[in-house]
Amino acid sequence: MSQASPSAAGAQRPAQHPLVRVLVELGPLVVFFFANSRWGIFVGTTAFMAAIVASFVASLIIERRVPVMPLVTAVVVLVFGGLTLTLQNELFIKLKPTILYGLFAAVLAFGMATGRNFLQIVLGSVLQVDARGWRILTLRWSMFFVAMAVVNEVVWRNFSTDTWVTFKLFGFLPLTILFSLLQVPLLNRHQIEPAKAEAQQS
Repeated sequence: MSQASPSAAGAQRPAQHPLVRVLVELGPLVVFFFANSRWGIFVGTTAFMAAIVASFVASLIIERRVPVMPLVTAVVVLVFGGLTLTLQNELFIKLKPTILYGLFAAVLAFGMATGRNFLQIVLGSVLQVDARGWRILTLRWSMFFVAMAVVNEVVWRNFSTDTWVTFKLFGFLPLTILFSLLQVPLLNRHQIEPAKAEAQQS
């Protein structure tokens, strides 16, 4: 049974401007930072949960499909945020990035071990990269997520809650953007024509 290729599906959706994606992802962090600075971690967590739902809905409207990573992020935030508020224990919201980054790393590693490149499945409609490029990119992102999980553990265990919240906005996001930009040379080296990319994915 034939299925629509990722590139064909991507052609039916309007391209999302990178700035829009950054703003959608940045919004909840800004809300979390502001609410925490004014009213503390529990109000901040409540605001963060509301903002992450709004961010997911915005991604859903913009992309006209269920965006995988924002969905997973929203679920993890709601679960750990809910535990934080229910138990009045800020530990759970602090563990959220560790769990989320660890989950992403594990999924990518599992995919590579079983012959499925989940990064390609998610991004194949917007990036035209050959098979070797996808493998290298997936390995790099998996290692990056592991590193970010470790960084989160170091920060929340050794610094104040306010410092941790600040680092979420001014540390994690800039590091992710910087890491993404550092992958551009790899993408350029392994870029292929859209027709070849479609044949590779079929």
